[in-house]
Order: sequence, then C-alpha cells, then structure tokens
Amino acid sequence: MQQRVVVVGGGYGGVAVAKELDDVAEVVLVEPKDAFVHATAALRAAVDRDWQDRVFLPYDRLLAHGRVVHDRARLVAPGVVHLSAFESIEADHIVLATGTGYPFPAKFLEDETSVAQARLDRLRADLARCDRVLVVGAGAVGLELAGELTTSFPHLAVTVVEQAQDILAGDYLPELRDGIREQLRHRAVTLLVGAGLGSLPPQDVGTYGPFTVRTAVGVSIDAQMWFRAYGSRPVTDYLHATLRAGMHHDGTLPVTPQLNLVGQDRVWAVGDITDMAESKRATAAREHAGVVAQNIRDALAGRAPSATYAPAPQLIVLPLGPRGGMSQIAGPDGNRVILGPEQTSAIKGADLFAGSMADVLGRDVEPV
Repeated sequence: MQQRVVVVGGGYGGVAVAKELDDVAEVVLVEPKDAFVHATAALRAAVDRDWQDRVFLPYDRLLAHGRVVHDRARLVAPGVVHLSAFESIEADHIVLATGTGYPFPAKFLEDETSVAQARLDRLRADLARCDRVLVVGAGAVGLELAGELTTSFPHLAVTVVEQAQDILAGDYLPELRDGIREQLRHRAVTLLVGAGLGSLPPQDVGTYGPFTVRTAVGVSIDAQMWFRAYGSRPVTDYLHATLRAGMHHDGTLPVTPQLNLVGQDRVWAVGDITDMAESKRATAAREHAGVVAQNIRDALAGRAPSATYAPAPQLIVLPLGPRGGMSQIAGPDGNRVILGPEQTSAIKGADLFAGSMADVLGRDVEPV
C-alpha cells in the first residue's frame, strides 16, 4: 500500500512536489483556488486582457494518479491535515507550500477564477480612465508594475514612492539600479525615494477615484488609482503549535538543508515560507520542490534523505514590460553579471515562463 503525501498549497513549489511524487505515493494536493495562479505573469494580466488565460491554469491535468482537494487547510499538525471541524486527511508525509500573501494585482485573494478575472476586467477599464497612477513601494514588484503600466498605458503618468533611500533593496550591483532608473526615466516615471507617504489613499488598491496624498516630507501627489507594492507575508497561520514552535517573527519556518521543518522528519517546507536566506522567487520554490521530492522518495524507499539545498547568490530577472528590464545573474565563473533589456526579455520578459508552467499543468496556451 502506498504511503500518502499531502501537499498543502498549490503554488509553484506545491505543484512541482505533487507532480514529481505522483508515481510513487498517494498524493493529495490541498488548495482552495480552483486554478493554479501563475503569479509571475499576474502584473502583465493586470494591464493586458490577452494574458489572463496564461495566468489561471486549472489543476485537472496536473496529476495522473493523485487528487486535488479544493479546500483550505484549517489546521496542520504532524501526520494530519484538518480541512474543517469534521474532515481531515491523515498523511505519512506533509509538504507545506502555502507561500506568501501579497496585495492585488500581484496576487489574488479570490478562490474562484471567474471572480478574480472579473476584478482584473474592472481594473483595466478603470486604468483606461486614469492619467495619473501611484505605486507605493520600489522593490521588484513595484518597479515591474511601473514597467507594465507604462507599456500598456503609455499616456499614464506613474509615480513610485519608496521610503528607503534607493530603489530595489538587496545585494545588487549599482549597474542594475542605474539601468532600471534610466529605463523608467525614459518612460517619464517619477521616482520619489527617501520618504514614505504621510497617509495612504482613501480607496482600495486598483480602484478608480481621484485623490491627493503627501509624502512624509511634504511632496504632494495627485492620482486616480494606487497600488501597494509591499507587505509580503508568509501564510503559516494554519499550523498547530507543534509546528509553529520555531517560527521566526516574520512568519517564516526554520528548515534543515534537506528542507524538513527543524525537529520534524516527516514535515517538509518549500518556497516563500522557509527561512532560507535568499530572494523569494518562483524558481527557488521549484528548486526546493526537487530537493523535497527526492528526499521523500528516499524516505519511501527506506533510505536517508540524500538531497540538500543551499541558497543561491542574490539573483533577479526584472522585466519592465515585454521588452524592457534588467537582470543580475551568476556568470560561468560564479561572479555576478548584469544583463540589459534584450537579454532580460529573452530570459523572462517576453514569455514570463507562461509556456513552461502550462506544460507542468498539462495545459495548452497560445504563444506570445
């Protein structure tokens, strides 16, 4: 009789683990959303209707043998995933893959695809009415959003506010930031760094409504829509006290190099909820998944875990629309290399990995 692996969360890491173990275990993927959300392309879909079908990919072709349970894990303890007060799933191994929450439109609260798409339709219609938009936060999401907005709505005057002294916090070479600033300058994007807002706009993000706000140093900003590009938080509040024991103050979970939760040999974690010292990337989550899948295969065969994970150097591929952006990657010698718009487009910006994720989910998408 096969052992049961319950994967909690159907994002990048979760689907990868589930798919890799589908032939050796009874796999149950627990995910409340009715479709996989390709968040890497979500900002493109926010400005371009043609991208919606590349963002929402149904789970029905993911597993050949296992099953997907569309429900929310209310409580997870060693050996059991509780879906409600009356329903639970016992597990030989549990993989925690619930990722992070983030403001719309980078991520979606809605579990139903039709509801999320309707919100995107309203957003794009309202954007067409705007002439000034505010983005609060100049990290990777805020800068990428500014690039998408100015690509699809060239008439927009976009202002990006950042309370830190520079854009894009992290261990990045100066040439990376210089290239991003220069491209945004050519798009007439206003970058205000060194002071946050004195107060937030009165309406919800991504909704139309003229407003005026001031930065903490008194700069006045008029706009008709705003977006919050900060506030990522790990989704780990469903864990039993046994599994929350070592949780860090930021909600991340301590893991071993084999990606077990510390102190738990049958509970694993992948993706943004781990305390691995690296940028939170979809590619990192998928690499975590490969390690966990191998180690669970080892455990199922009675072997000690053989795979380990080491964080990569600080890397980023940051598109500014389909044809813009900058990247910092590792060269053949291990040193950091800066790439410009054309190479960034070729790596990510043009396709946003939509084709590869469609392959994982067993879907067909129209080429870009």
